[in-house]
Amino acid sequence: MSDKLNINQWSEDDRPRERLERLGPQSLSDAELLAILVGSGSTKEDAVTLMKRVLNDCNNNLNTLGKKSIHDLCQYNGIGPAKAITIMAACELGKRRQAEKPEERPDLGTATRIYNHMHPKMQDMDVEEFWLLLMNQNYRLIKKLCIAHGGISEVSVDVRIIIREAVLCNATILAVCHNHPSGSLSPSGADDQLTQSIRRACEVMRIKFSDHVIVTDGHYYSYHEQGKL
Repeated sequence: MSDKLNINQWSEDDRPRERLERLGPQSLSDAELLAILVGSGSTKEDAVTLMKRVLNDCNNNLNTLGKKSIHDLCQYNGIGPAKAITIMAACELGKRRQAEKPEERPDLGTATRIYNHMHPKMQDMDVEEFWLLLMNQNYRLIKKLCIAHGGISEVSVDVRIIIREAVLCNATILAVCHNHPSGSLSPSGADDQLTQSIRRACEVMRIKFSDHVIVTDGHYYSYHEQGKL
């Protein structure tokens, strides 16, 4: 009977999946990352040890591993066709990523740029939607999301959701945007109150609140440009 410990019997600090979740993928070795993909080893060795052996036979070179065939990989005890295909798919994805150019993130550093970015999405809406735009320190968009969908003349927004999303995305700058289906560019009293609530919450969390833009079909209102932020 083997006295080998399965990975799920390891200390949580040593398990590849838990370490990746806690510390990020960069903290894991190539063998540990591959072990997460294959899931299990054999009765004689755990997945990490198995993948260390496979990599050792490839001179610890992922490019060499990527040249292995399904037949080559299946020669290892603990690797069947399904695991071999998973390894090959991962290597191919790595190759394709290397060939891709980094995605260009929109620059939303001005109200005009925010309007031009959001107008195509909001121009034909017959109800109000409230969008959050999360940015890095260079005003490049990290993520945008609709956080409220309402009626013809108003929408309910929870400021806590705005701050939570900003923190989760490591955003240093945020802007918000909503439409007025009526075509009116004038902010309502509720718009003013919400803007100030967001401003105060951002000050507490040391996040820059760059603007609140109201979009209509062909025009916009900017709290920043109007000196109200």
